[in-house]
Amino acid sequence: PAAEPPGGPPPAAAPPEPALLAPNTLGAQLLAGASQRLSALSDQLVAAAQALTDLPSIAATATALARDPVTRRRVLDASWKLALVFGLGLLAEWLVWRALRRPREALDAMAPRPGTAWNWLRRVPLVVGRLLLDLVPIAAFAAVSYGLIGAVQPLPTTQLVMLTANHSYMALRAVMAASRMLLSPASAHLRLIPCSDETAAYVTIWLRRILLVLVLGAAAAEIGLQFGLSWGAYDAILRFSFLVVSLLLVVVILQNRAAVAELLRAPPLAEGEAPERARRLLRAVRDRVAEIWHLIAILWLFAAWGVWALEIERGFQRLLRVSVLTLLVVALAKLADAGVRRLIDRAFRISHDLASRYPGLEARANRYLPVLKAIVSGIIVFVALLFLLEAWGLDAFDWFARGRLGNRLLASLVSIGLTVLLAVAVWEAANAAIARHLARLSRDAQAARSARVRTLLPMLRTALWIVIAVFVVLNTLSEIGVNVAPLLAGAGVVGLAIGFGSQKLVQDVITGVFLLFEDAVAVGDVVQLGGLSGVVEQLSIRSIKLRATDGSVHIIPFSAVTTVTNMTRDFAFAVLDVTVAYGEDTDRVAEAMRAVAGEMRADPKWGAAIRDDIDVWGVERMSDMGVTVRARVKTEPAQRWAVAREFNRRIRKAFEERGIAFAAQPWARAPEAPPPGAPPAAAPSPRRAAE
Repeated sequence: PAAEPPGGPPPAAAPPEPALLAPNTLGAQLLAGASQRLSALSDQLVAAAQALTDLPSIAATATALARDPVTRRRVLDASWKLALVFGLGLLAEWLVWRALRRPREALDAMAPRPGTAWNWLRRVPLVVGRLLLDLVPIAAFAAVSYGLIGAVQPLPTTQLVMLTANHSYMALRAVMAASRMLLSPASAHLRLIPCSDETAAYVTIWLRRILLVLVLGAAAAEIGLQFGLSWGAYDAILRFSFLVVSLLLVVVILQNRAAVAELLRAPPLAEGEAPERARRLLRAVRDRVAEIWHLIAILWLFAAWGVWALEIERGFQRLLRVSVLTLLVVALAKLADAGVRRLIDRAFRISHDLASRYPGLEARANRYLPVLKAIVSGIIVFVALLFLLEAWGLDAFDWFARGRLGNRLLASLVSIGLTVLLAVAVWEAANAAIARHLARLSRDAQAARSARVRTLLPMLRTALWIVIAVFVVLNTLSEIGVNVAPLLAGAGVVGLAIGFGSQKLVQDVITGVFLLFEDAVAVGDVVQLGGLSGVVEQLSIRSIKLRATDGSVHIIPFSAVTTVTNMTRDFAFAVLDVTVAYGEDTDRVAEAMRAVAGEMRADPKWGAAIRDDIDVWGVERMSDMGVTVRARVKTEPAQRWAVAREFNRRIRKAFEERGIAFAAQPWARAPEAPPPGAPPAAAPSPRRAAE
């Protein structure tokens, strides 16, 4: 064995910490793929920008030419000679244009008036004559400028530059003369294309701008090539010129966006008109195209410029094919989306019988309807996007071949979707079961049912939702490759700490759940618990709120409740104790009590609160104050106290009418002594003495 190095064996390397995303998981592959795609895309964008404009090449070439003394002499020689020839040619053109003013005015005067027969055909020869008159000044410019080229004896390079400038100017002037022949912005009676004066002037102005950019760009590129400009810079100037033209066309499109949209938009329907389904679809397509036509036109302009600038082989043919396929895919996707949405609406339509048997089914189904439509629309958009990328030559379907990243991503999305679908099904089934169970338990007690629905159902739903959400989140993280073992371990430690630190809270919650399940209390009940009594005002998952008779509010945690006395459950008894003097006949007292109870049952106000006849038990006790007779009346759960108060009020009046004396109270006030000299009072009768 090899000898150990001095100082002892090397320390063992620390074990690597587990990564959050394993190298071969879906999440790691997605991050790596996204990084590679973004890096490649940025490199392609930089290369494309350099290839399209090549501005550094133009700057370097211009700097080199400016430092070359031979080139500077050639440029100076060409500049003054070109200025001389061009200036004299423009002077000759202006003089000839001035000389032909009267013939132009005569042609304008010969134009037929609006409304005459064969108006358009009679204008054609006049317009052609006007075109010939416009070409004569251009011919004068050509005669003078071309004739002076030989007279100034330019260098071969200068001669080529002057010829290029002359050709460009004459082409521009000829095209503008042709546009004036068709549009005639200054003479509406000679206009061949029917349009307003404003439109004719607008088209003429923008045509002049676009042609000027094209002619100047082409002339600058050709002239620069004569002075030694590189071919790369030459191509960059042409590309830049066409890019400026594309931007000018974009401005024209945006300025006329509203007008063209108004032409494309479907006309308004007549009053009471109901179009058929096909016509409605066509109208919707027209309206949609009217909203986005400018975006399509702008994208197509830049695509055409990119095809030309990048010199793609059969580029315009492929661009036309891609444009047609794009429109076809978008139209089919729109039709598929509309059709699937209608099918979903029809499938989720609940019949009247089914809705009557399951009252909450329609509401729960409508709750998921927008989400389902959004998911289906997203799938259709995704598939349409794949077809578009395939039509554009990106081989999008190859991304989902076996073993590729797209295939694994799609499988994970399907697995996550099935998990979410299962979770939703469990959630809805549990909700329906809870609702049916509570309805069955509280079928005869509406107040109790309302209280438990407001208290127990949200609590159970929250617990169930937490369990389902944790399951879905963990499954999703596991699918994308996240290591969930540390999460589970951390959750276990946190749960253990919470369990030890909140035993009282857990006891409150568990006791409250069982009290609610057993239907021990409900909102509105009069209960006695924890040594306190009152009306149950609110129930939560850990406490109960009581409102006392004096208005005080008692908040009692469920863990402090050992016994619950519910005084308003199902029915109640109003216990009636009447204490009379020893000299009274208890049978007469019982008869009076039955008579009063009968009167109360006959009263509509109190008859609904009393369920049965009075039950007179007889003598309950005999005390120093008198004889107590007890009876009870069966009442509605919350009416015992009101019935007892009304009975006491009526029994007092009945005893007074019948001459039945109540027992004398020990704290009753003694009779006042008669004044001095008053005759002695007669001895009272035994009955009056008892009273």
